Amino acid sequence: MTYMGAPGFPELGDCENGCHQRTPTEMSSVLHFYVRPSGHERAASEYTQRKLRGELPELQGVKTELCYNVNWTAESSPSAEEMKKLTWLFGCPLLLDDVAPESWLVPGSTDLLLEVGPRLNFSTPTSSNIVSVCQAAGLGAVDRVEPTRRYLLSFAHPPSAELEAVALATLSDRMTEQHFPCPIQSFSLGCIPAPLGGPIDILAEGRSALEKANQELGLALDSWDLDFYTKRFQELQRNPSTVEAFDLAQSNSEHSRHWFFKGRLHVDGQELAHSLFESIMSTQASSHPNNVLKFCDNSSAIQGKEVRFLRPEDPSRPSCFRQRQGLRHVVFTAETHNFPTGVAPFSGATTGTGGRIRDVQCTGRGAHVVAGTAGYCFGNLHIPGYSMPWEDPSFQYPGNFARPLEIAIEASNGASDYGNKFGEPVLAGFARSLGLQLPDGQRREWIKPIMFSGGIGSMEAEHVSKEPPEPGMDVVKVGGPVYRIGVGGGAASSVQVQGDNASDLDFGAVQRGDPEMEQKMNRVIRACVEAPGGNPICSLHDQGAGGNGNVLKELSDPAGAVIYTSRFQLGDPTLNALEIWGAEYQESNALLLRPPDRDFLSRVSARERCPACFVGTITGDRRIVLVDDRECPMGRDGQGDAPPTPPPTPVDLDLDWVLGKMPRKEFFLQRSLPVLRPLALPPGLSVRQALARVLRLPAVASKRYLTSKVDRSVGGLVAQQQCVGPLQTPLADVAVVALSHQELVGAATALGEQPVKSLLDPKVAARLAVAEALTNLVFALVTDLRDVKCSGNWMWAAKLQGEGAALADACGAVAAVMAALGVAVDGGKDSLSMAARVGAETVRAPGSLVISAYAVCPDITATVTPDLKCPGGRGHLLYVPLSPGQHRLGGTALAQCFSQLGEQPPDLDLPENLVQAFGITQGLLKDRLLCSGHDVSDGGLITCLLEMAFAGNCGIEVAVPASGVNALPVLFAEEPGLVLEVQEPDLGQVLTRYREAGLHCLELGRTGNAGPHAMVRVSVNGAVVLEEPVGQLRALWEETSFQLDRLQAEPHCVAQEEEGLRERTGPTYCLPPTFPQASVPHEPGGPAPRVAIFREEGSNGDREMADAFHLAGFEVWDVTMQDLCSGAVRLDTFQGMAFVGGFSYADVLGSAKGWAAAVTFNPQAGAELRRFRQRPDTFSLGVCNGCQLLALLGWVGGSPGEEAAEMGHEPWPARPGLLLRHNRSGRFESRWASVRVGPGPALMLRGMEGAVLPVWSAHGEGYMAFSSPELQAQIEARGLAPLHWADDDGNPTEQYPLNPNGSPGGMAGVCSPDGRHLALMPHPERCVRPWQWAWRPPPFDTLTTSPWLQLFINARNWTREGGR
Repeated sequence: MTYMGAPGFPELGDCENGCHQRTPTEMSSVLHFYVRPSGHERAASEYTQRKLRGELPELQGVKTELCYNVNWTAESSPSAEEMKKLTWLFGCPLLLDDVAPESWLVPGSTDLLLEVGPRLNFSTPTSSNIVSVCQAAGLGAVDRVEPTRRYLLSFAHPPSAELEAVALATLSDRMTEQHFPCPIQSFSLGCIPAPLGGPIDILAEGRSALEKANQELGLALDSWDLDFYTKRFQELQRNPSTVEAFDLAQSNSEHSRHWFFKGRLHVDGQELAHSLFESIMSTQASSHPNNVLKFCDNSSAIQGKEVRFLRPEDPSRPSCFRQRQGLRHVVFTAETHNFPTGVAPFSGATTGTGGRIRDVQCTGRGAHVVAGTAGYCFGNLHIPGYSMPWEDPSFQYPGNFARPLEIAIEASNGASDYGNKFGEPVLAGFARSLGLQLPDGQRREWIKPIMFSGGIGSMEAEHVSKEPPEPGMDVVKVGGPVYRIGVGGGAASSVQVQGDNASDLDFGAVQRGDPEMEQKMNRVIRACVEAPGGNPICSLHDQGAGGNGNVLKELSDPAGAVIYTSRFQLGDPTLNALEIWGAEYQESNALLLRPPDRDFLSRVSARERCPACFVGTITGDRRIVLVDDRECPMGRDGQGDAPPTPPPTPVDLDLDWVLGKMPRKEFFLQRSLPVLRPLALPPGLSVRQALARVLRLPAVASKRYLTSKVDRSVGGLVAQQQCVGPLQTPLADVAVVALSHQELVGAATALGEQPVKSLLDPKVAARLAVAEALTNLVFALVTDLRDVKCSGNWMWAAKLQGEGAALADACGAVAAVMAALGVAVDGGKDSLSMAARVGAETVRAPGSLVISAYAVCPDITATVTPDLKCPGGRGHLLYVPLSPGQHRLGGTALAQCFSQLGEQPPDLDLPENLVQAFGITQGLLKDRLLCSGHDVSDGGLITCLLEMAFAGNCGIEVAVPASGVNALPVLFAEEPGLVLEVQEPDLGQVLTRYREAGLHCLELGRTGNAGPHAMVRVSVNGAVVLEEPVGQLRALWEETSFQLDRLQAEPHCVAQEEEGLRERTGPTYCLPPTFPQASVPHEPGGPAPRVAIFREEGSNGDREMADAFHLAGFEVWDVTMQDLCSGAVRLDTFQGMAFVGGFSYADVLGSAKGWAAAVTFNPQAGAELRRFRQRPDTFSLGVCNGCQLLALLGWVGGSPGEEAAEMGHEPWPARPGLLLRHNRSGRFESRWASVRVGPGPALMLRGMEGAVLPVWSAHGEGYMAFSSPELQAQIEARGLAPLHWADDDGNPTEQYPLNPNGSPGGMAGVCSPDGRHLALMPHPERCVRPWQWAWRPPPFDTLTTSPWLQLFINARNWTREGGR
């Protein structure tokens, strides 16, 4: 069972003589706590209920409840006090009677009662976090808690078994959940570790023995592998153990070894001179040598910049942040997680995101995670009730993969949820669908989807190089415990056609994501990176495919190591040695450490409550040995009771034999030329009719359904995210981050992918992917085109007829075009089994290449966005085509929307044009001569122009000259190019610069009037082809996104946003004349007041909060809840406390509930915080999760008259007056919203009254629910709700999404009656620097200081005035 703790909690520290394995005792029992739904929790389940009604027309009613199934391990039943704690934890604090030991649902004769919940084969992340909360509350007898959902379905007649089966299929995820016919009585699976089979008898039976193991264990060994390993073991004259065979299959799978990319390829009988890997690496020769890491680590990295930054003096204890300076490099990585996402979209995408985050953090000897990118390719959506005519309703889908619609919603939910909880913003991405029958009868579709995850980070120069392993170094695992998860994932995802191996093996390769554990592990690594005596980590690797076996071999290569099974922390005591060695459980890294640094790592892991297990030692004998010593554990230094017989060694392999150079595989490939058919569009098709389809195609349409639910601001380093303009339209071409809060230097990244064109010509698709990435990146200022590096991710059905040769052609085209451009690939991954079995048919996905370009930004403020900024004719629109005179429609969105491909795809005919255009555009950015810019890509020139108008919320007047060419190819061809907006005074200079470089630069027209009713007029060759208000066209472009949103958010909220966008002009910000001029106080010789940046496990907003208070002149300290519980810190010397945002304990029991339990039920922490609150010279700020905490503790939101009583000692949590509940939309909301500052006593808002300012908002539970309407009215009347969400006119609003959570009266913040304690749901700490703002209209675009800094300066001034 999951087991966590630290000083103040049960000890976890380091695991040497076997981690403490808590298993249920014979006396354990499962307690049931039934909870009635309350608040807006129902919004999240309404989609399920709508689905139920759709599947079961006879359904008359639905009632629901939750049941918390608690494993209680004490010999006696819970005491009255323990029951009171448990009831408080599981119930709603505003209610007194919503938790009961018996079910609230009583079925009648025609009712159906169903209970569904997680499969019990392993403890869920939800359970892990609830157990942590229980530990914090002093409930040590709880070691597992699994919530189940219970549904009472009412019918007119007794329901049949068939009806029950339909209901269960609708209510549960068959991959991760199960039906419980009766309440859970035990979590014990009643099993013991499965015995390992004996050796595989190759010596007696030869290859057939290995073939049998290959089939039974799902090893995915091909014929070459079977021959090779049979021969090797025969040469060694020994048989492999089952664990060794499994280990070799994982370590040497296509997934891990990349045989195809490194192999000898013969295409049409001719051997290629270079492997694909060598071909890709050759691009380095034509680019600047600015890589500090390439093709050799978890990520790549390029030369960065010298920056100033804050870091704590000693991250192993509470300490002050100090300013440091150093060289920070830029890190980038990208990978895909396609197979697990196809099988179980949510969990597959969570673990894909988590694995990529670990790739960033494990670069060198430890790197900083900054931001992510995400992309999805899926099949035809078939949204119920929403016709997209190009989707073929006759297509069948296999039962062992999720449907494309589920993948589109749940995969993006999983990736978003993981990033939100970990604290990594997602800043760029793509989404694309395709399901098409080709002229030769082949069906091409993403049955096996693409789930792409990229990440940008930073690392100090001194941590670039890993140290080689040396004898005596400790081998350490940090992160979560071992579970029976993903056993065989590396081999399973290497199967040539998904669906060819048994489906139960496919299920077994699915994984478990726990973002909170990953975040705790990240804090341990960051603490080592920031250690005052230097980084103790010698080498660091993330755990992925192949589990412990793979990561520990990589880490110890070439020196060798001995590893002991007894020293791993097991989440399940029934694991056998194969599962311990091969399970791909997530949130785990491996590192090497010298023995003198054990104490530092143990102290850090205890402080961050993250397990650290010392599992072995580097030996120097060049062997990897696994000792299964659980019967008689060996001590850390090989000491311990001598066992009567030596413990078994399931693995004993020569490292060079396993990881060393192996013979290259040979592949014999034949090209298959596509059957082409000319594009045949309907006769008389108008531009408007074509747009009615193209603007709704998922690749072209709005991605608002993706951007609204993912945090785009956490960390405070975001300079450019996806959404632009007054309506925050998701159209940005490039993502930009800062390398430090204190600097204007940073990094940019942009994506390019054009897979549909690969069905016509893979070489063209590859060139266009590169071109798209660069025409996106060009709108951020970078150091030089030749400094740009790219990650290349290849997703192909490479082993199938014709596909391997197509992939080889695409690689050759990439190498050639990059040589011409001067950019290079420095990393990437491949996924070469992109096909799925559908009945008797093999459905291949289009060959896909995703290019992620990244570079250093010398000025993060020089970025240009697509939104038009100069309405009323002041903006001139220019078009720079890179393949001038070409208007090819093959493989375009227009062709796809009529279920065709066509013949001739667009192309980058002249790479030198892109080189010139890139250089000229960069110069214009530097000279600030461009107002807006956008690339021509999916949907063509017309889509590019319309998107700029949509984002700017204004009309355009455009005339496109193209003599002799029909309007449709002119407007819908996807030839690469740029569209720019410039102001009249700069027009001549801009035209001259492009034309003198030998480029075409066409004047297309001007901007029109502002507002949704302004007209879009487009003419081609003098004939008007489109004339319609911009708001109507934008509604068409937004339509598919809102259809998807209705399936993941409360439909009424979605309708409000959709209707609002049709009429909105944009927000109006206001700085009243009385607003203070922000100036940071400097007192020579005077001590800076001290503020604690207070965090709990799962908090993620601490570094940006530290920056904000430091900027305002505070001495800022890093303090954890663990520090308070263990007595490591007293608050007597602090004048301020900032309770930061995030997801404490993953918010499993409600927002900040676990944090409040830790404060309330830990005597030391509770007393310390009460003393702090009672001092009149103290103040506090709670933001987001911190706001939720202050409300639960009663520091804000209580009855003003009861303030004095609340200040006394409360042994039990008093019933709060205010609770933050789920947003009305039922989901996490990430918005750039407006707030109005009102009058009131809040000291941090002094002088800011009357201001209407934009601010970042990012939360899932922000609805302010009061214990009574009278209390709410009283709080409003006394000015204790000084901040309100504001509409476009600056007035308080409840309208979604201007009010992202639906709080009554638009409340966004509350304060205590004396004004010292302020709790806010929005994030002012993420807006204290102007470049952190998502949109800055005049005159705010010229402000050198953000008005939000005043909030922190007010706190500084208050402390300077002695707290008055």
